Amino acid sequence: MTMHPVLLVMGTAGSGKSTLGELLAERLEATFLEGDQFHPEENIARMEAGKPLNDEMRWPWLDRIAEAAADARQTRPVIIACSALKRSYRERLRAGLPGLVTIYPDAPKDLVAERMGSREGHFMPLSLLDSQFDTLEVPGDDEDHIAVSARRPPEEMADAVLEAWRAR
Repeated sequence: MTMHPVLLVMGTAGSGKSTLGELLAERLEATFLEGDQFHPEENIARMEAGKPLNDEMRWPWLDRIAEAAADARQTRPVIIACSALKRSYRERLRAGLPGLVTIYPDAPKDLVAERMGSREGHFMPLSLLDSQFDTLEVPGDDEDHIAVSARRPPEEMADAVLEAWRAR
């Protein structure tokens, strides 16, 4: 059975992970999975109310994402856009997705605040920004990851990620 590559684009809300993930999926002719689409209604309602999720609320969500990616990788590469802010969340995904490579758009808080303040129609309120950064565990040297500055235009970010990924 073929195991196509799976790339996880992780980061805080507003870091550009969905935009970058869509670009990577297009360039790699990959399946794109938007992690937000796997949240149960209760999780979305909680976030809309300005309350952060706890780990118990995240585990089933992460498991659903990993299942969908494992199915999709049988036929083509997969790009996942998912916050996966903690190392334990990435390890949970990695357990079901051997060979997972993490892509980290490194987005400073001021840039994220600016982006979140100007976007419309998203359930994640600006009031949860601090909790996102409090939770964020930047991928360590011992994690298979590629970091790229989120201050770069999306096309340049995608170019840099693909260049680094292909050079492995």
